[in-house]
Parts: sequence; C-alpha cells; structure tokens
Amino acid sequence: QVQLVESGGDLVQAGDSLRLSCAASGPTFSSYPMGWFRQGPGKEREFVARISWGGGTTYYADSVKGRFTISRDNAKNMVYLQMNSLKLEDTAVYYCAADRTRYSGTYARETSAYEYWGQGTQVTVTS
Repeated sequence: QVQLVESGGDLVQAGDSLRLSCAASGPTFSSYPMGWFRQGPGKEREFVARISWGGGTTYYADSVKGRFTISRDNAKNMVYLQMNSLKLEDTAVYYCAADRTRYSGTYARETSAYEYWGQGTQVTVTS
C-alpha cells in the first residue's frame, strides 16, 4: 500500500515556474514507476509525465515537453514536477500516482495503469 500527498500548488502568472512535490509512504515506493497527471476545469484527467522506478527514464506529454521535468528521490520517498514557462492552459489540479504493476508502452500513460493516487494540488496560472 502506498499513500501519496501532493503539495506545492499555487496561483502564479504566465511564464512563472513552480515545483510540485509528492510525498509517498510505504516500503515499496522505490519499486514503482510514478506519474503526474492533471485535470483542468471541465476536462478529463490527462497524462503529464512519468518516471521509472530508478529515475533513469522519463516520459512527457507533448504539451509539457521541454517545460516540465519529473524527478524522484527514493531515499526521501519523494517525486517532483518542476514546471517552467507556465501557460494559462496548465491550470489544473495536479495528481501524482504510483504504478504498482509497472506497465510499459503507451498504456503507461493511461490513468487506469496507476493503482495509487494522491488527493491533488491546485495550480492556477493567470495572465
């Protein structure tokens, strides 16, 4: 069992940077690939980024590639999402999630591939 708690969401201006954190509890955290998803107003939850259990491999949605960076510190049971050059369309509730099954391929970008979820943290980008 893994429990996830996100933090770091804020109200920022377009062009600003923000770092989200996800604190994980549970002895098996370091063996799970982790993902960040987001859900904007009136939209479905969508994939943002994923990192392998060891941190050596990362994947990004095209909409955030080059602006966002996912990282993890297994010694601290933490996952991070560094967000730069924020845009209005980045406004959403951001969730971190753990993939216990370690799916691969395009399915690993689906919400159903992740068994554990945090409660989310709000990011609002204004002009």
